[in-house]
Amino acid sequence: MDIRLLALTNMKKITKETFEEEIGMCRKHFQKKQSCAWGKCEKCGVPLLLQKLYKGEIIDEKESVKKFKNDTLR
Repeated sequence: MDIRLLALTNMKKITKETFEEEIGMCRKHFQKKQSCAWGKCEKCGVPLLLQKLYKGEIIDEKESVKKFKNDTLR
């Protein structure tokens, strides 16, 4: 079975409100100091996990990850 399909099977989605609230916290920390208690934003997977839980979209290619983080956190 494709790992992407397996990762999305039986996945519980989060609401838009939850996504916006959580991404908002990431954005605030990124704009303030580009890090939070979990580490540096450039190495963080939280925004990608939030996107997966909200839209079911897995972003895993290096350039796509960079673009998503830049678009989302700035």
